[in-house]
Amino acid sequence: MAYQRNNYRNDFNDVDVEVGQQFKMTIKRMGINGEGIGFYEHKLVFVSGAFTDEKVVAEVTKVYPNYIKAKAVKINRVSEDRVEPRDSYAGNVGGFELEALSYPAQLRFKRDLIKQALEKFQPQGYQKMKIRSTMGMEDPYEYRNKAQFPVRMQDGKVIAGLFKEGTHDLVDLPTCSVQYPATMKVMRKIVEFIDELEIPVFNEENNSGIIKTVIVRAALNTDDVQVVFVTNTPKFVKKGFMLKKIMLELPEVTSVMQNINPGDSPLIWGDKTVHLAGKDTIVEKIKGLSFELSARAFLQLNSIMLPRLYEVAISALELTGNEKIVDAYSGVGTIGLPLAKHADEIRGMDIIPEAVEDANHNAIINKIRNAYYEVGKAEDLLPEWLEEGFKPDAIIVDPPRTGLDDKLIDAILKSAPEKFVYVSCNPSTLAADLVPLTRKYKVEWIQPIDMMPQTPRCEAVVKFTKK
Repeated sequence: MAYQRNNYRNDFNDVDVEVGQQFKMTIKRMGINGEGIGFYEHKLVFVSGAFTDEKVVAEVTKVYPNYIKAKAVKINRVSEDRVEPRDSYAGNVGGFELEALSYPAQLRFKRDLIKQALEKFQPQGYQKMKIRSTMGMEDPYEYRNKAQFPVRMQDGKVIAGLFKEGTHDLVDLPTCSVQYPATMKVMRKIVEFIDELEIPVFNEENNSGIIKTVIVRAALNTDDVQVVFVTNTPKFVKKGFMLKKIMLELPEVTSVMQNINPGDSPLIWGDKTVHLAGKDTIVEKIKGLSFELSARAFLQLNSIMLPRLYEVAISALELTGNEKIVDAYSGVGTIGLPLAKHADEIRGMDIIPEAVEDANHNAIINKIRNAYYEVGKAEDLLPEWLEEGFKPDAIIVDPPRTGLDDKLIDAILKSAPEKFVYVSCNPSTLAADLVPLTRKYKVEWIQPIDMMPQTPRCEAVVKFTKK
């Protein structure tokens, strides 16, 4: 039986455990965050660093009313699917949770995640929904087109990397096997420049310093590279020296920007972005179209698999060329604009003004005249458009991990277009959204696609037909 948290016994008061305690257990399956799942004295335990069928010694890290969190400190029976990870820090920071799991096993796991989610939420017809085998990469490394690393001072040296999970302890990443080589080359040189120039980096204890985060994004098909310095203040000391070093030693960098995000905010980005050198944007090419990307514009992290994802989504719509299409959560238009030549009209929306500006500009530079993008929430704009008399023949949604807003689901069910495709990045919220959507739509198939190898993240394309 698939994992359903609500089906397990809730007798926590009978189990006396404390942080640091160790016990032996067998891992029954894996959960949505790539952790192993098992039981201790009938109590549910989530164990990081453990895979299905392994026998482990688990050490308790946190105790909750209904479950326990632990980490594997010893593996007494090793899974046949366990492999040696390429990155020595794979167990310390996020983004590498599955690097010790063989790639075929990762693909099976991601298909199973969707099955688990469907069994938990039980939308209509879930038992008969066709879940295809996960579409994976030929080489599941060096795919991330953006490195977004906090920068701090450690032992008198500037470091950049990722935080240990659940902490603010920064782990320096001199290498990273899932990043494009170009992003890491530029990142390490930028860190070197910050150190050489003695530019103050952010200190969380007193909110001092200047550079908080360095973001490097590289385009796969044009070789453009953008660097964004996220700073604590508008003031950027030795900025001129930094720009000169970039120009002389990193000629591949075509755009340098500064984003201002003061204080100890949990958000990476601030509201204001200013241009420092080169171009304002970089250009990526997808399915024969050019896309200009501003600093804050969203693009899938895996540009290698991106065309395959869009091919699945476009084919699922089965367009005839006469459809009016809504492109919800449109970003810079990377899904909607390739659809334009197969449709009568594209209308899209996104909440980030820069992304919408990019989308409309991308329509112009690609000579697309039947696509229009507007700033706003999909759940607000679609009902407005329906009130104005606009009736879509097809809709494609690509929401964030939180899934679809209830108002948007209501608007979709009200307009009930014949053709409907859902691109999901979270199996749990997808399955939850399917509960209301399957009242009016039948799921033809779900295609899992691995956009983030070595992590538990899973994308899926869902093809609907109207009942």
